[in-house]
Parts: sequence; C-alpha cells; structure tokens
Amino acid sequence: MTDTANRYLVGNFAPIEHEVTAFDLQVIGTIPADLEGRYLRNGPNPLGPADPSNHHWFMGDGMVHGVRLRGGRAEWYRNRYVGSRDLNESRGLPDIEGANWSGNGGGPNTNVGGFAGTTWAMVEAGGTPVELTYELESIARNDFFGTLPGAFTAHPKVDPDTGEMHAMAYGWPHWTDHVQYIVVGTDGRVRRTVDIPVPGMIMLHDMSLTGRYAVVYDMPVTVDFDLAFAGRFPFRWNPDHGSRLGLLPREGDAADIIWIDVPISYVFHPMNAFDQADGSVVIDLCVYDRVFDADILGPFGDNFARLERWVLQPGARTCSTTVIDHSSTEFPRHRGSLTAKPYRYGYCASPTNGPDWATVKYDLSSGERTVLNHGPGRGGGEPVFVARPDSSAEDDGWIITFVHDVPSSSAELVIIDAQDFARGPVARVLLPQRVPYGFHGNWVSDRSVPPPA
Repeated sequence: MTDTANRYLVGNFAPIEHEVTAFDLQVIGTIPADLEGRYLRNGPNPLGPADPSNHHWFMGDGMVHGVRLRGGRAEWYRNRYVGSRDLNESRGLPDIEGANWSGNGGGPNTNVGGFAGTTWAMVEAGGTPVELTYELESIARNDFFGTLPGAFTAHPKVDPDTGEMHAMAYGWPHWTDHVQYIVVGTDGRVRRTVDIPVPGMIMLHDMSLTGRYAVVYDMPVTVDFDLAFAGRFPFRWNPDHGSRLGLLPREGDAADIIWIDVPISYVFHPMNAFDQADGSVVIDLCVYDRVFDADILGPFGDNFARLERWVLQPGARTCSTTVIDHSSTEFPRHRGSLTAKPYRYGYCASPTNGPDWATVKYDLSSGERTVLNHGPGRGGGEPVFVARPDSSAEDDGWIITFVHDVPSSSAELVIIDAQDFARGPVARVLLPQRVPYGFHGNWVSDRSVPPPA
C-alpha cells in the first residue's frame, strides 16, 4: 500500500456525504410481519477529507444507519452522525452534553444497540456511549446515568438469563497498566467493576462470557509510541507481548483469574463461548495470524481470519485449537438467547479483497457449512440473527444484514430465512443511498426500545 492508495478510503469503504431520511422504501419480496423494530448499524464515516497516507479505518467519525420495519413495511431509512465535540464544532454548535471521561472529540463509531430501554452508540478505548433517540438523533453522552467510572467498550455481552450486560474495557491513553471488567444492571447502571492488571497497553477489542467466567483477551496488539506521537492510530502488531486468555470468575477479583497461554494470534471477535460439564471452556472465534503489521491502516492487508474452536482447560492451563473453516470469516454472530450457553449454529460474513462478501451459516454439530453468495459485486455485512417469536428450533428466525452492491454504488437491507439459505432473501429493502462498509449493529425490537408515543 502506498501513501496515495488507501483501501479504506476508496470503493465502498469511502465515506458518504449526506444524512438522509427516506420513507416507504421499496421492497422486493415480503417482510415477515413479526419483524417490528429497527435494524441499526454503526460504522466510520470521516467528517472531512482524510489523509490517505495515515487514515486508519477505525478512526472515522461514527455514523449510524437504520431501517424501521413494521406491519410488513419498511417505514423509513435514516443515517445520522453520532453526536460529538468534533461534529458540533464543524456545525458551529457547542459540544454535546454529557460527561466525556476520555476527552474524546469523535463520536462512537463501532456498535449500536438497545439496552435498558435506550438506544446506545458505542466505541472502545474510553469513548463514552452516546444515547440516541428512536429516530437516531443524538441526545447526549450517557455514562450509564453517572455510574460508569471510566472507559467502556463496543462489545458488551448481555446474559440472556439475568439481563445484565458484561464488558471488558481499556482506556487509551489514560490506563496504561490495566483493563476493567464492568457489569451493568438491567436498570442501565453499573453495579460492579474489577481492575485487571496487564503488562502494557493492549488493544482489547472484545470479550467472551460463559456461565462461570468473563474472558479477558490479552493479545499481541499494543501501543506503538512512535505511531502515537505522530498522531496516528497507535496500536500495532507486537508478537513479543505474548498471547493469553484470562478466565475471571464472574463474581471474582483479579487475583482469581486463571491465565492460559494461547497461540500467538489476534482475535477481534469471538462467536460465542460456554462451559462444559468437565470444567473446560469452549470458545469459537475468528483468528488472525497477525494484524496491523505490514498494513497499519486496517485489518485486512496482512491476512484474513479463519474460524476456530479453542478449548481451555482451567486446571491444566492449556488450550487446544481446531480449525472449523480455513476460509475468510469475520463479524460472527449467534442466537442471542444462547449467549454463554452451548449452541449449534453460527453465522459469519466472508470478507475478501474484492466486493463479493458471502454470508455463511455454520452447523457446529454436523460440520455443515452453508454459503449464500449475494451475486457478482455484492457483499453482505455482519449477519444479525433475529429469532422468530416463540420459536423452538435454534435456527428458526431470520438473518438481517446490509448488502452492498459495489458496481451500482447502492445498498439494500436483506432478510434471509436462517433455515433456508438456498431460498435466497425473503425480502430486499432498497435503500436511497450507498451504505459504506462498517462494523456492528443489532436488531432492536419495538418491545425492547419502544417508539415514541
């Protein structure tokens, strides 16, 4: 990659210019009547011109895209920048309200979802979540109603039995020697934190949750001070740091963590994790051999991830690994009601260096791999599973994702029957503008976050 060619600023990585509102969107096929709510997705969209020589994909300003479904109709599409000091300054406005623990000037650009009756935009490394209206306008930064002591993350996990939200957070540049485990109660207020010492400032992107443990990923992407002092994205591949996972008992302290060495690698996203009767811990995850090594502008220039199963033995402190799929995998998802529990089905996007990104379903019991190709020049994003109400079969529901048609510079919201990939989409909602490749999102039902009266 040369200083004038940055893959994360061209094609469908390129930002869009306008915030748009469109109503009564055209639908090809039939939207399931049970889908009442919003599909939301967050991603980077730089406010102004970005320098291609040093722009990192993770550093763009946050923009949430959303589609509201009701009564078999696609009622609206909206895209809105997430509120921030930088955004308001560009518009000649004062900073948005709310405590800004890290002093971050940008808005959260990584995830968006519903919790405790509220819509939250989230980012890692210390940025405070921003509360959004139902229509995606930014209200204010919300540090869980004044109970969050510092950093948060873009990848919390909600326990389906307790309804509590669990998170592992790092706080660059304020925390240089520890990360923090955070538990948020169903009322949206933090009830527990645990400081976890680490040897240096790691990039802790995600975590896993089981019935017994919160899992800490201490992996070899750390702060590079030369990059930091140059004002660039400060994290880089550092295999000398080592690679380990920590099993923290949910109600335990840092001294109770069981640290287990794992292969030198990096994991942005686990699919799911669970305990076994023999005391072992199973984690399915997308594993990179390395990231931010030759390509220090984003994750895809060095290699792509493969899906693996790691089995940790807490007593012996060992880890065994099995490759589930050697093909490119990212953005893994599963049925949310089975978070931290044994499960059978998972779903991934399959990124490439071109525009064709397939959607893949995994039967982790039989080993079957089912692929849905969206067509030439078309790529599916993160596949979000939405269960059919009162369903008994684990995969009885829908996959919802944005599909990017790169040749036509357009996008669709696509709904797939999770039990019948061969059928193709049951509905395609045509969107009024292109949606750039982005990160994470969720289906937020109207039961979980009601629309305004």
